[in-house]
Formats: sequence, structure tokens, C-alpha cells
Amino acid sequence: MRRITVRAAKELLTVPGVRNQGAHIGRAEVADEVVGANFTELWISLDPAVDYDSTVAKVQTIVDGYPGLTRDLLTYLRERIKEVLTGASATIVVRVTGPNLDGLRTHAESLNRALGGVEGIVDLKVQAQVLVPQIEVRFDPERAAILGVTPAAIRRPAATLIQGTKVGEFYDEQRLFDVVVWGEPHIRRNLESIRELSIPIANGGVVPLKAVANVEIAGVPNEITRENGSRRIDITANVRGRDLGSVARDVQAAIGGVTFDRGYYAAVMGEYAERQASTNRLWFVAAASLIGIVLILLADFGAWRPAAFVFFTLPFALVGAIIAVFMTGGVLSLGSLVGLVTVVGIAARNGIMLVSHFRHLELEEQMPFGRELILRGAEERLAPILMTALATGLALVPIALGGTRAGYEIEHPLAVVILGGLVTSTLLNLFVVPALYAKFGRPANEDGALQTTR
Repeated sequence: MRRITVRAAKELLTVPGVRNQGAHIGRAEVADEVVGANFTELWISLDPAVDYDSTVAKVQTIVDGYPGLTRDLLTYLRERIKEVLTGASATIVVRVTGPNLDGLRTHAESLNRALGGVEGIVDLKVQAQVLVPQIEVRFDPERAAILGVTPAAIRRPAATLIQGTKVGEFYDEQRLFDVVVWGEPHIRRNLESIRELSIPIANGGVVPLKAVANVEIAGVPNEITRENGSRRIDITANVRGRDLGSVARDVQAAIGGVTFDRGYYAAVMGEYAERQASTNRLWFVAAASLIGIVLILLADFGAWRPAAFVFFTLPFALVGAIIAVFMTGGVLSLGSLVGLVTVVGIAARNGIMLVSHFRHLELEEQMPFGRELILRGAEERLAPILMTALATGLALVPIALGGTRAGYEIEHPLAVVILGGLVTSTLLNLFVVPALYAKFGRPANEDGALQTTR
């Protein structure tokens, strides 16, 4: 891994636009993610002046040139998001859960073959689980019973010799250190020396470990991952050339065509699953927000007609936001949904401000309901509405123009949707709302005001 890391780092620095690089192999136990010495992360920074897509393509070509490795090319933000969602840096994760490691690997290979035919799936791989050599001490109950030796009598000395046992701790310069008893390297690494380890027996004598146990080198899995008490294995993949939703639906259909033994099952996780859950939560919150808007409108106007008038004009404000979504690829991401909710809030604010001023002119300044009132109210609210739109829009223009480059994965669709929605919502409040209010509005004493009796 060290050889490959050094070679890849030197090769990446030859790509025009790569300014610098750094790498680390493995992670310590107190790191944010604990990994072994078979894991390397190479970090590179790109010059903003170069073309981002072509530079990334060149980097991808270099990364793909190292066979036999599991590889991912991600921005820091995408890696953080994916690892927080599922613990894996992949867009789609199919997690197989079951009781037996061999069964898990068998089912994972079946799923791997089934998912290989899904259009848009790239970087498909099964979580690596290989057998690594490890010293195994297997207790022999029949021989041990003759000598009066219990399993605990051999477990502690064997574990101390091979793995080490903590026997205390001490402080030095305000730091805490463990005291561990461990076999010397030339002993704990020698199978025959371990077999000669002295074990006390019932009559007070000692026998070698090989007299009561079998000591041998056995293959054990390099890692066993669990979730909710069950063993699991992941099949991961990324998506390219198709939208994530369509690929995920095809993945679920492919999983449905695989037969699982009793106790084994698979679930689609990753970015798509989390996006679906987040979208459902967002729709719920949006519905609750709309109800809140209705109640606030009623509280502000004290009448059903103006409250309903403002509320039912809000969907027209989303026309520009929807057009902006289709102009930027037609993918409704989580950021886009947040932008839609924001546009509704801005349109509701401006609508309330405009209709409230119409009513103020009628009730407080005694202007008769009609064309003159509508024109004066719209003119006097022109500056506040434009300032709201300009202040919000100008702040989002740099993000919208920045495109989908690194770091803008979430902000860019949000900014585009809000800018598109600001255009139509501003036009709506300046031209459509006054015209509709003049057509369907009523004088304040006839608009269905709520009556309060005492």
C-alpha cells in the first residue's frame, strides 16, 4: 500500500491543475474513522483556473490505472455525506443481513451478479472479506478432563502470551499509560513455543498447552461487521449516466428476483434511501407549514376572503422555480425542495404585505375600494417587494453561476430554484395579485370578516 500510494501521488502531481497532494495510510483508534493499513486516502487540491470536469476526468484515468484495488473518487463533502448516511462512500448500498458469514458471502455474490445488469451502475463491488492467518487455541475437553483443567485455566495464560493482558496503569506527566503483560516477540510468534506454554493442573503440577488444546494457524475473516446484533455485508455501487431514482428502482427490482434463504434479507440504503426519507419528512413539514400560513393569514386579515386569496395565489409563484429545475437537468434534489419551500415563504410574505396595504388604505385612510386603491397600493409596495427579491437574488447569483463544482453540490440547485421562483413570485405580486384583487376582491366590510361576539 505504501508503494502504490507514493507512486499514485507522484503521478497525480503530473496532472495540469493539481496544485498539491497529501496522503495517509490507515487511521489510529482515536481517529474519526478507524481503518487498517490496507486503506489509503489521497487528498488533492485543484487550481480554480483549470476546467474542473476535464481535470477530474484525467485524475479518474490515473486512479483507474491501478488494478486490484477498491477505488472511489469523491469530493470531501460527498464523502462526508455518504459516510454519515451508511458508513460507506457509495451512492447505493445494498446491505445483506444474516446469521452466517459463508451464507452472507454467497448471497452477496448472487446480488452482485444480479445488479451487474442494471443500467447506470458503476463501481459495483462486494465488501471485501478475506481470510487472514491467526493463531487459534482450541480447547480439548476430553484430554483436559483427565488432567482436571478447565477452559478458563488455559484461556488467560494463552491470551496473555499471544494478545497481552492489562494488569495496571500509571501516570506520567499528566498522561495515563496502561501496563500490559505480553509474550516476547520471538515466543508469541513461534507456534511450537506457544504449544509448550505451561498450564497448571489440578494436582499442583503443570503440563504443556498442547496436552490440553490444539494450537494451529487458522484462517479467520479480516473483519466482521454487525448491525442491530446481526452480521452484515454490503454491496456498494455508484451511479453514472442515469438519474439516481430510476437506477434505485431497478436495483430494488433486481433484488426482488434473488431468492434468499431463511434468516437472510437485503435492504437498499445509501444516498437514495436517505433522500427518500428526507423528502418524505420535507413534504410533511411543508404541509404543516402551509397550514401554519393559513392560520397566520387568518390572524392577520381577520377574514376568510383575503386569506384564501393570498393562499391560493402561492402555487403560481412556483412556476419559475419548476422551470429552473427543468432547465438545470430536471432532477428534483433535496436542495431543490428546500428552495421551493423558501420561494413559497417569500411569495407569502410579499402577498401578505401587498394585500394588507390594500386593506390599510381602505380601512385606515378611507379610500374607496376600486382601481385607484389598487394602483396606489401596488405602487407604494413596489420598492419593498423589489428590495426583497433583489437582496435575496443577488446573494444567490454567485452560487448559481458557480455550477456544480466541488462544494456546491447542495447549494447550487437550491440557489437556482430560488432565483427562478423569485422572478415569477415578484411578477406575481406586482402584476397578477393586484389585478386579481381588483377582479375578485370585495370591500373590507363585505369580505367575510370573522365576527367576535361577547
